[in-house]
Amino acid sequence: MKVLIAGAGPTGLTLAIDLARRGIAVRLVDQAAAYFEGSRGDGLQPRTLEVFEDLGVLDEVLTQGIPAPAMKVIIDGRFVQERRMAPTVDPTPDAPYPNARMLGQSRIETILRAKLSEYGVQVELGTGLETFTQTPDAVTARLSTGETVTADYLVGADGGRSTVRKTLGIPFVGTTDESIRMLLGDVAADGLDHDFGYWFAHGTNPMFGVILTPLSGGDQFQFGTPLDDDHVDPSLETLQELVDRFAGPGVAKLRDLTWSTIWRPNIRLAERFRDGRVFLAGDAAHVHPPTGGQGLNTGVQDAYNLGWKLASGNEELLATYETERWTNAERVLGISTGLMKKYQDGDDRAHERGRDTQQLDITYRDLADPAALTTGDRAPDSPLLDAQGNKTRLFELYRGPHETLLRFSPTGPSYHPHTIDITHTPTGKSYVSPEAFTYYDAHDGDELLIRPDGYVGRTERALR
Repeated sequence: MKVLIAGAGPTGLTLAIDLARRGIAVRLVDQAAAYFEGSRGDGLQPRTLEVFEDLGVLDEVLTQGIPAPAMKVIIDGRFVQERRMAPTVDPTPDAPYPNARMLGQSRIETILRAKLSEYGVQVELGTGLETFTQTPDAVTARLSTGETVTADYLVGADGGRSTVRKTLGIPFVGTTDESIRMLLGDVAADGLDHDFGYWFAHGTNPMFGVILTPLSGGDQFQFGTPLDDDHVDPSLETLQELVDRFAGPGVAKLRDLTWSTIWRPNIRLAERFRDGRVFLAGDAAHVHPPTGGQGLNTGVQDAYNLGWKLASGNEELLATYETERWTNAERVLGISTGLMKKYQDGDDRAHERGRDTQQLDITYRDLADPAALTTGDRAPDSPLLDAQGNKTRLFELYRGPHETLLRFSPTGPSYHPHTIDITHTPTGKSYVSPEAFTYYDAHDGDELLIRPDGYVGRTERALR
């Protein structure tokens, strides 16, 4: 089997890693001449951290990333309060990574590219997808290099302006609000404590100002401000002028602007995520406002959902990708849009984030399909003890491209090559874990099949 992926952002890289570790031949092409250098999406949600653990990149992500910082609110030059988007909570055995981690998109991509290279796969820069055709058996694509490629499947992870989506003629339903513009950039700021974020504004309109959020791995901040002028040069001079206007002259001296852009709210959802042997994922399928930090995370999980289904080549499984991920993208767009409206309305609590943004509660329960084993929710982690008293975790045993049969106090032999037996007392090769019984609401004799993407599926002896 061969899979061609167009677009080497976080979505395309995640999918390429997941396929490569399964032994699937994969090519990852990108029309850009150089790798993106900028923060853009920089918030990694708890569920994405769990995905990254399975893919083997979590340690590097945690090392390079930082916790979400406290934000100092300064109005008319006077410190007003310190805010956090969400309280920092302690890990629990079933949710080991409950707090978001901040890491700029370009650094996330660097980590993912390094992992992909371990499988002998490299991103092919300067190699755009120009057009393609498909038959019931294959996809034939023409690349900008002049090469013609034949693959079993094509995945468009090529962003909001997706060539793949446009070629398929799939409507991208939604809106672009031209009345709202934001200037964004990555810049160093002398005079500010890099351990904090800052919101500078005037008392006459405290929701209109400048935000500076620290980026990991140096002394840069991500700069952001709404614009009231349609014609602004996103230069260092412009950013300095805006900081001086809202924070006061001399408060912060900006330097080393490495990335800037003018952003407009673009909220869209593709009408469908599949056409024959061609799939859409990430921004090619849905684009979000930055409120809530959902876009990059949703794309990563699109890829994580699609990888094992593509590798299976099973049509019944492949048919569930669109059902599961389209429904989730629609829900997440609603969350992001609702948060953006709070900012527009001047809601004093617009900065607050809850469990709905962590993506731990994503469920396919109402989309139950026996072919996809989609009759459950996210499979929680749990501590385990083996017969010798050695400690381990369910996530460590789930790790890898396989599905897992989870059995509680079994009485017979297992039919599955990847089986974990959980008991109340040590017996043979089983693991002891009273917590697992609680987290899975399990009873003696229950059996659950854990999908490769960490979702629970029931077997004949179903969870009651």
